[in-house]
Amino acid sequence: MIGNPRKAILHGSALAVFLPSVSASLDYSISAFTVPAAFPTTVYSRFYVKPGPTNEPQPVIYDPVLNITFPFSLTDPDIIPALKSDQVLYPPALANLSSVGTEAIVSASLDQIYRIVESNHSGLSDNCSKCIAALSVGQLLARVAPESIPQAMVSLCTDTGLNSKEKCSDDWRASVLGAPLAQVLAKADVAGLDGRYICNYLSKATCPRPTVVSRNVNFPKPRPSIPKKAVPSGKRAKVFHLSDLHLDTRYKVGSESEQPCPASVCCRLAPPSVNELAGEVKNPATLFGHFKCDSPFYLAVAALQSIGPLTGTSIHSPPELTLYTGDLVTHGPDKQKSRDFLEATEDAVWQMFKAYIGGPIYAALGNHDTSPSNLDAPHNLDRRGPLGQQFSWHYEHVSKLWEYYGSIDNKTQVQASTHYGAYSVVHNGTLRIITLNTDFYYRNNLYAFLNAQDPDYSGIFKFLIEELQKAEDAGQRAWIMGHAFSGWDGNTALPNGSDMFYQIIDRYSPHVIAGVFWGHTHEDQALIYYTNNGTHQTQENAINVGWAGPSITPLTNLNSGYRMYEVDTSSWEVYESYTFIANVSTFSSLQTTGPVFQLEYSTREAYGAAANWPSDAPLNATFWHRVTEAMERDRNLVGLFNTYQGKSSVKSPNCTSEACAKAKVCYIRSGSTALGSLCPQGFASVQNVYDGKNF
Repeated sequence: MIGNPRKAILHGSALAVFLPSVSASLDYSISAFTVPAAFPTTVYSRFYVKPGPTNEPQPVIYDPVLNITFPFSLTDPDIIPALKSDQVLYPPALANLSSVGTEAIVSASLDQIYRIVESNHSGLSDNCSKCIAALSVGQLLARVAPESIPQAMVSLCTDTGLNSKEKCSDDWRASVLGAPLAQVLAKADVAGLDGRYICNYLSKATCPRPTVVSRNVNFPKPRPSIPKKAVPSGKRAKVFHLSDLHLDTRYKVGSESEQPCPASVCCRLAPPSVNELAGEVKNPATLFGHFKCDSPFYLAVAALQSIGPLTGTSIHSPPELTLYTGDLVTHGPDKQKSRDFLEATEDAVWQMFKAYIGGPIYAALGNHDTSPSNLDAPHNLDRRGPLGQQFSWHYEHVSKLWEYYGSIDNKTQVQASTHYGAYSVVHNGTLRIITLNTDFYYRNNLYAFLNAQDPDYSGIFKFLIEELQKAEDAGQRAWIMGHAFSGWDGNTALPNGSDMFYQIIDRYSPHVIAGVFWGHTHEDQALIYYTNNGTHQTQENAINVGWAGPSITPLTNLNSGYRMYEVDTSSWEVYESYTFIANVSTFSSLQTTGPVFQLEYSTREAYGAAANWPSDAPLNATFWHRVTEAMERDRNLVGLFNTYQGKSSVKSPNCTSEACAKAKVCYIRSGSTALGSLCPQGFASVQNVYDGKNF
């Protein structure tokens, strides 16, 4: 049951703001919470470097699963390693070549590839066919001399101008993408669909991204002729949705916070070569973070400190449950990340979570929750051999961490460790929560290009179907949660995997699936799913909605935020959604207090009247379709959605053109890559100036 969430005693200062009642049974008095300036030393018991007004803390992190304490050198912001030391795996070589023989075949292969790329009279009609031909040469090299692939790719990348010499060296070193590419090349159908995906990944100037090749899904049972309809209880529960915290344990106060930065994120120590003068900093990083940086300890803890006061919860009066939709780890360069860095970050964040959030926390893995980033290999890569199991160390570790902190039991831990970190739990006897590892349809996962005509080569969708069927058979409701969503503008998920996911949603909605929850983009978004793969987008055909949760990290150009839902305890539908934010543009002026977290908006308050939506009806797919219809009538509503998409950031571009307005409506109605690809492009993200063209 929900009481008044604003009655909690505020541990900082609070500013009350009153909104109209949004439910006959609820009366909210909404407060803004000012986080104390001092870092709460109770979160961690010991420190290598204690928190201070001019420095981030460096807590001593103990891993209860591995029974080890990580050294200070792992996260020392002043000495960042240039190389990772993790084990590198290659496919077995088909030949036992001497060093001289290896040099000869590498040289011959590179010469042949250069001739293919440069030739205008080879019978290869376009860049795509040239790339496919070059891949065939690369595949032979990967099979006979796999350990030569990383350096060969560095040479090709540099010589053909794909990227700078430094980036080519960083990306294609063995411990980042070099060895994984050798594995993929050795196994791929380079002359077929796999090859076109690989070429598009290497350079969009070669092959265009392949379009969807739909494959009908075989379900265990047909859809019931008269599906059981969920009956609401009338009782509400609170559910938190947190996402994309991206803790940067190497964040350096006073370092450069604006581009050019020494890495893919700012607010890190720069080597002398990055700036014109050694040590020159024009925009010093502040204690609580910046628009171009991942979350420092101070911001991550501040966000968690604010949740209880703003939602009327505590460790002893917890929410019903919490969803975390992926990405605990920083965007920092992969060459500087490692297996132990990933594990230490997970330990640090889960200690934060359990200090401030009571009740179960159900988590999905994100594309940065792996090392190297974006990569997860299917078990079938070598029939569950060492290559297919190369990321199992992570699934084993993180699932045992979830078990240690009480979110899942041992049986579920075993399931997660063998299903790429994905698992299913039954909450309160009536809700089945199913988590997915979405890397297996993510466009930046090299391994997802293998056997591309079968979007379930990994078996992750088979797992999802089995769990949904269990829910249907038991008369349960289900939530699906994952990281990278299935649609929007068509540039996130691979089309075949996205299409298969959409078919699964269609089969089990709305009688089983009560909601879908995503993260990844760092923005506040919603996606509508319709019957028949969205071929007729009407309110009658709208069957489910995907809620994309806002990020805690400000990267890039966003405010920090999180969300709370009110859900019915029987139908498990969302009846209200509140988004809370902190204004990052104020962080540089903070002196005597920490950030102010406050209610940004209520979804029902923001859109309900325009959608002519009943006050006692859930915020379901029909609601969201009506919102898009209202957006078509009222450009101001598009502007409001655009503002909330960036969490009211001062950095977000305005959406004032006709093309942008049409694009936003189209994106919201696009739950698949195929649908999103048909929308006007260039207006999908508010993190940079829109580059789409007006009509």
